[in-house]
Amino acid sequence: MIPLTELGKGNLGVIVQIRGGHGFHRKMACLGLRVGKTVRNMTAIRGGPIVIEVEGTQIAIGRGMASKVLVEAI
Repeated sequence: MIPLTELGKGNLGVIVQIRGGHGFHRKMACLGLRVGKTVRNMTAIRGGPIVIEVEGTQIAIGRGMASKVLVEAI
């Protein structure tokens, strides 16, 4: 398992854990990020927010939030 921030550009990962409280889980769910979902990292830049693709939709989240989402690279 690695944080979403460590997933390389263009690589796919399956969300295996989301660390945080109830409010954080709810916010991630509203963005479509749930355990078992496949995501693709669309960002190569090391600073600022990261852009990910979930079910054909691109979303941007902050690196702090992304570091709490653990994925398994596929």
